[in-house]
Amino acid sequence: MTDEQNRMLSVNRWRLVLGGQSAQSLDFSGSEQQISALGEMEFLLDSLYGRANGDDVREEDSSGRGGGSGASRLSAAEWIARVRDFFPKQTADVLERHALDEFHLTELLTDKEVLEKAEPSFDLLRSVLSLRHLMKGEVVETAKRLAAKVAEELRKKIEDKVRRSYFGRLERTSSRPMRISRNIDMKKTVRRNLKNYDPDTRQLVLKEVWFTERVKRYCNKTVILAVDESGSMMDSVIYSAVMAQIISKLPLTKIHLVVFDTSVLDLTGCVEDPAEVLMSVQLGGGTNISKALTYCERLVSDPARTAVICVTDLYEGGSLKNLYRVSRRLIDCGVSLSFLTALDMKCAAVFDHSVGQELADMGAFVGAMTPDLLGEHIGRIFSGA
Repeated sequence: MTDEQNRMLSVNRWRLVLGGQSAQSLDFSGSEQQISALGEMEFLLDSLYGRANGDDVREEDSSGRGGGSGASRLSAAEWIARVRDFFPKQTADVLERHALDEFHLTELLTDKEVLEKAEPSFDLLRSVLSLRHLMKGEVVETAKRLAAKVAEELRKKIEDKVRRSYFGRLERTSSRPMRISRNIDMKKTVRRNLKNYDPDTRQLVLKEVWFTERVKRYCNKTVILAVDESGSMMDSVIYSAVMAQIISKLPLTKIHLVVFDTSVLDLTGCVEDPAEVLMSVQLGGGTNISKALTYCERLVSDPARTAVICVTDLYEGGSLKNLYRVSRRLIDCGVSLSFLTALDMKCAAVFDHSVGQELADMGAFVGAMTPDLLGEHIGRIFSGA
């Protein structure tokens, strides 16, 4: 790149930073097509960051700001579509995030057309869930499809790790099939020994024999996942929904999924559809952990084979005495009780340490955890390690 090209690039960048109000003192440089595109980019940036000056973000001001080819007014759908057309993906992601987080353009997520054009991401899903109460009709269905895409991407990223850590724990103590003739796996034994065929004697030499397990396997372990849906637990709610789906597919394991604030909602029937779970939660409101655990207590049929995992920041809005009482009952009857103060990839937990210490002293597990480590935690519980 020549010195002149570097100078033009620098001038154009400064013009975009300063905005349309600098048009009289600083011109764009380049071909007619380049100048037109830069004008469009400036208009889109001014449409957003003009809010800092109290401007109507969807309308050009009287000074003629917005030299691009865009119309004088932009709907949220038009704005996001043009941002995706004129800016690189990484820049467009930043602009959308600023629109939501800094300038509270809730229209971006309450407009069906906008959601259809948005790039699915974890951050966008967080915004969708926070604005769920503003959505109606077709917008809800569009948001649900977006939630499903993000949840599926998360599942693909963590499922293998969860399964490996889970089975890595369970297989250490798993029983082997009885080595008797009626349990011989003939097909597998023949297939694995074909390399040992002796052409001279025309015999198959069985150097190793495989056996099958004739005992019928069934779901003899139960995981009850209770998730605090208060606003501060948003990331944990998302990962909990995905984890419930993964756990539901693990052999020998039955899953119950419960979400709670001051009331309790059993979403066990939706565990295979994380998007349905996420669109059913109402983030915010109070918290009654003891009420949720009392409900979970009623789901326990075989305490020794049951793990109750409560995902919460432990800021109890109900009675602490009731929380300690029901926790003690669960532990005393043989249930493995865990309180996860965060279930996300950062493990940056903010929680009530005094309550956490009290529960830990009773014998409950208290701590933050990444989703892949939850598989190992469950495996450790059921393997007795």
